[in-house]
Amino acid sequence: MTERGPVDLIHLADEENSVIVRVAGPTTRVLPWDGCLDVDILVASEFAKGHLTEVCLLPEDLDDWAVALELLAEGQPIRWMDDGRNPEIRITPEGPYISHGEVLNAIEVVVRDTAVSLTSVCVLVRLPADWVDAQRLRLAQIRAAWPFGRS
Repeated sequence: MTERGPVDLIHLADEENSVIVRVAGPTTRVLPWDGCLDVDILVASEFAKGHLTEVCLLPEDLDDWAVALELLAEGQPIRWMDDGRNPEIRITPEGPYISHGEVLNAIEVVVRDTAVSLTSVCVLVRLPADWVDAQRLRLAQIRAAWPFGRS
């Protein structure tokens, strides 16, 4: 862990729904450390809550997330971690959403755990226009906290 504790790689949240991918730090399950980061995935809505542990992010997962963020910035849907090793995360832009006179971006996020629980959760999250930039900053924080080989 960093001195300040776990760091959120992904933090997508509004007043009702959230999807968070929280990096705890280098894995303690595999010795010596092989570049794997221990991650928790948390999904919450008024209807359902889920928490997945023992997820391992590799350097290529972070590279794939950087590519996914570029696609999301262009309004394209993405599938991340869809190799069967980890839970898959799908994000689909759903267009503008007006709330209290403010225009927000609505995205549909599906977390699908095909590797262990065979469960999926889908939530709609309403975010400000700069949400992709905020996720890019989170990725940079993770890479600065735990630098390892990048493609």
